[in-house]
Amino acid sequence: MAFFTYIVASRRNGTLYTGSTDDLIARAVQHREKIRLRSFTAKYDVGMLVWFEAHETREAAFRRERRIKKWNRLWKLRLIEEMNPGWHDLTYRLEP
Repeated sequence: MAFFTYIVASRRNGTLYTGSTDDLIARAVQHREKIRLRSFTAKYDVGMLVWFEAHETREAAFRRERRIKKWNRLWKLRLIEEMNPGWHDLTYRLEP
């Protein structure tokens, strides 16, 4: 089983949210479809999966999430740009 750290965005250079999960596709769809209507991501229309990385353990994914959340915005934008310079919604590439 893989665990993931991910970043979703409202748009290119928009509002960012960092999280971790063991089901990246389901979690990305929850953000995109605003399943949790009172959440931060629903309030700020943050639903585009723009970056992710896999980890072997839940703890490693969670530690990476916490580390990235402490980063300044520029570092997060660079991380996204390295993997996804076009800021495409990666959810569509993951779905079967």
